[in-house]
Amino acid sequence: QAQLVESGGGLAQAGGSLRLSCAASGRTFSTYAMGWFRQAPGKERESVAAIIWGGGSTYYADSVKGRFSISRDTAKNTVYLQMNSLKPEDTAIYYCAAGRYNGWGVMTPSAYTYWGQGTQVTVSS
Repeated sequence: QAQLVESGGGLAQAGGSLRLSCAASGRTFSTYAMGWFRQAPGKERESVAAIIWGGGSTYYADSVKGRFSISRDTAKNTVYLQMNSLKPEDTAIYYCAAGRYNGWGVMTPSAYTYWGQGTQVTVSS
């Protein structure tokens, strides 16, 4: 059973930066995709970014392209989300997710099996 633990959330001002971490354990993730999703109050969960653990290919939602960067450290079994130029609309609970990579759907929640507990990100204007 995989376990994902997020950290690094908090309060930031608009234009500021935060880095989220997702520590993964419980299985080998070499054939997995790792994703970051977020959910704001009253809204559906939406994709933010994804990375293929094995090859390192990355994917981003249009709303965060050029501002957020996803990466992974295979030695530490950790995935990161560097968030720059934060906006108030980035305020949400951010979730890390892991799912076996099948070549499609890495930006859809249904492609993921394991989820972390979430970490709150609040951006003030």
